Amino acid sequence: MPFLGQDWRSPGWRWIKTEDGWKRCEPCSSELEDENNKLNNIGHTIILNDDEDIYSAEDCEFASKKRKKDHFRNNAKSQCFYREKWIYVHKESTKERHGYCTLGEAFNRLDFSSAIQDIRRFNYVVKLLQLIAKSQLTSLSGAAQKNYFNILDKIVRKVLEDQYNPRLIKDLLQDLSSTLCNLIRSVGKSVLVGNIDIWICRLETILLWQQQLSNLQMTKQVNNGLTLSDLPLHMLNNILYRFSDGWDIITLGQVTPTLYMLSEDRQLWKKLCQYHFTEKQFCRHLILSEKGLIDWKLMYFALQKYYPIKEQYGDTLHFCRHCSILFWKDTGHPCTANDPDSCFMPVSPQHFIDLFKF
Repeated sequence: MPFLGQDWRSPGWRWIKTEDGWKRCEPCSSELEDENNKLNNIGHTIILNDDEDIYSAEDCEFASKKRKKDHFRNNAKSQCFYREKWIYVHKESTKERHGYCTLGEAFNRLDFSSAIQDIRRFNYVVKLLQLIAKSQLTSLSGAAQKNYFNILDKIVRKVLEDQYNPRLIKDLLQDLSSTLCNLIRSVGKSVLVGNIDIWICRLETILLWQQQLSNLQMTKQVNNGLTLSDLPLHMLNNILYRFSDGWDIITLGQVTPTLYMLSEDRQLWKKLCQYHFTEKQFCRHLILSEKGLIDWKLMYFALQKYYPIKEQYGDTLHFCRHCSILFWKDTGHPCTANDPDSCFMPVSPQHFIDLFKF
């Protein structure tokens, strides 16, 4: 049996075969590797002070290891996390694996940091962060919590630069700030991993992000070509019928008077209610207008308070029931099933969290 790591129960290290033999591959950045090389060189040199005391190589090696440890602790942005395209979700101990995969481990190992750069996965990752903020923040390990806020920082900076879907991020930050306030004030300090001052600093950072997003102003696009207003009415109407979120319809209706007229169409809101809710559900909460007709627009927002709406994402994580592997669909995974497509199952953000509830 090949030696994979310091503990036979661990997943093991990654190794690369070279001309000089097998070498361990560490997922570190180039800057961090240069820093490690400098620290390693310290252990092989003899240091002399003013009193000409000679330190042994062992002392120097100990000092270099301590500096490495401090480097990883102090520099949050240089934290190294796995960026894997798929992970094995094991829920029980076996001869090959001891323990089980936790939510924090899956959050660290899957490449969510790069996923937010893909517009198809952006809403999916933000929704997952929002669900974690509401109920699962305290279940994350210290490293996973640090990774959580690093990804959140990238999301906020992306929204401030690209001005993409700021309403979704505002809802996320609002839920996260409410959770942190309750944890710091009401529940107590013992449930939080780390120093309480760190969490207060994070809360202040969240408030700063909220202020930056509230002051965000959309820059007017200067384009002499074809614009949205130049499209015929039937095409604009088809665009509105593609939306699955009522707030997106209202936002688009504020652009021009023509779009506002189309966004107030009763048939549009009726289709939206029929898509998200069953007939039995909206029959219990009928809202009539002054003319005695059903106000489908008010019905949609009223039903949204009682029942969950259907979620739509451009790309989601998938789970293979045969291999017990979690992966992004476009990247795939090494499946051993005869018919892999029949084993794949899309994973919603809530289902992702439920996978790790043992």
